[in-house]
This record gives sequence, C-alpha cells and structure tokens, in this order.
Amino acid sequence: MLSIRSRRPALRKLVALGAVGIGLVAVPTMTAVPASASPQPPASSSGSIPLGDGYMGAGYLADGDTFAPDNRHVDLTPESSASIQATTLPGIDISHYQGSINWSSVKSAGIKFAYIKATESTTYKDPNFNANYLNAYNAKVIRGAYHFARPNLSSGAAQATYFAGHGGAWSRDNLTLPGMLDLEGGCYGKSASAMQSWILDFYNTYKAKTGRDVVIYTSASWWNSCTGGWSGMSARSPLFTAHWTSAASPTIPKGFPYWTFWQYTDSGSVGGISGAVDRDRFNGDATRLLALANNT
Repeated sequence: MLSIRSRRPALRKLVALGAVGIGLVAVPTMTAVPASASPQPPASSSGSIPLGDGYMGAGYLADGDTFAPDNRHVDLTPESSASIQATTLPGIDISHYQGSINWSSVKSAGIKFAYIKATESTTYKDPNFNANYLNAYNAKVIRGAYHFARPNLSSGAAQATYFAGHGGAWSRDNLTLPGMLDLEGGCYGKSASAMQSWILDFYNTYKAKTGRDVVIYTSASWWNSCTGGWSGMSARSPLFTAHWTSAASPTIPKGFPYWTFWQYTDSGSVGGISGAVDRDRFNGDATRLLALANNT
C-alpha cells in the first residue's frame, strides 16, 4: 500500500491519479508512516483548504483535477542517489507538518537549500518557522521563507506586508533566498485579470519592502487557468514549478521561459526529517544559487 505523508494533510489523494490533471507523473516513495501520525483532512476543492493548512503542494492534485486532462500514473520506484532528481543541487521545502527537524543532519544529507513556510493571509504564521529558519541558518543551509497565498481574504499588498514583517525579510548574508509566493488551491473566485492584478500587487509591495523580486511557486495547471498563462511575471520573478514526475525536466506554466526551482516529488526522504518531505532541485550550480541568495 502506498504511504501518505507524515504530519501533513492528506490533500494528495491517490484517487486523483486516475482522474484529471495536467499530464503529470506522481512519484511516491515507500516511506513508512509513523503510527503516531494523526489523521488529516481529505483533499479539498479550490478555496477550501483551511487557513493554516496550506503548504507547497497542498492544492496540487486538486488543481490538476479541476483544470485539465490527466495522464498521470503511479511510479513505485524509490528515490535513489542515482536518480537525476537527486544528483543536481538538491533541496527541500517544509512547514510545521515535518515536525522537529535536525538541520545538521539535513545539511549532512547533502541538501543545499530549503524553502520554509512562514505565513498565510495576514493573520497566520507557521508555528515552527522561527526554529526552522534559525536552525537552518546555523547549519549553513541556504534557505528562504514562503507565503501561502490567500487571494480571497485580503489584497496582495496587505499579504506581502504581513509576509515581509513575519519572516519574509531578506539580507545579503550568503544564506537567505528571496521570499516566495505560493500560488495554488484554485482561483479563489477571481478572474484571470483580477488574479494578475493581485499577484502584481503582492510583487510590487514585497519588492518595495525588501528590494528583492519574489519567487513564484505554482503548477502549470494553476497558472494557465487562474492567470490565463500570463507572461507578465516572467521578467520579474524566478519560477518555482511544481511537477511531480520522474522525467528529466518539468512542465512549466505558459508565460515563463524556464524554471529556476522544481518541486519534483512530495514523497522524498532526507536524513534529519521524520517521514516524507518535498524534494526540489535548483536549475544551476552552487555559484548561481549563491548569486540568487545575495542578489549579485
């Protein structure tokens, strides 16, 4: 039987693998789920992920179900050090669902970067953010903070202000990536033009407060549907694309010429983290990752 993610909402239903999506390949590994892992709410349709439950990938399968045909299949091949995903500047993204993390072990496991959940809307801060952000820094893991967007609750400017003031700030210290905006979980009742305006409002406010271009995390299905495949951010924001696949490269949203980060599975394993964790890649070498961190 396939395992579910430890300490994370069960938002990634296996039934979605035979339903509808964007032609992706889900790549679960056979990670055991601790007996103490508490049951979590099932996958939900757009706009109904409870406040505080958002994380990178929370709406990925639901977005695929909503927007486009699906040709995914389950790949039972365990992740290995020989796989292409595990051999090029590996990274992770995490939130409080991973529980207590030993960041020294994460560093020793070869992880080069991490994105860490900080905020949602204008009221929620991840309870483990402060510890994760500091401990990753102390372990010399290059890390950045991310904000789970709630476009239906307040303006882009208001959420960018909250994010910048509650973990999303930036400094040139060799270890801090620009903040990231996590866009998924349906279109929140907005038209493509309204969503474009919301994203640009967030971007402009974040840049005014930090001096950095915000990274955008999204899937092709979400971006193509909720923004109409908008090209307006391609010259502004690095792309963090979500495409869970064993392929050598990901599908990227329309309007972006290339990807900078790639979340390729939601069921990886890393020393220092109990249970499954998202695994990511950076599209460049260590010099380019440091340049992105330091804005040089």
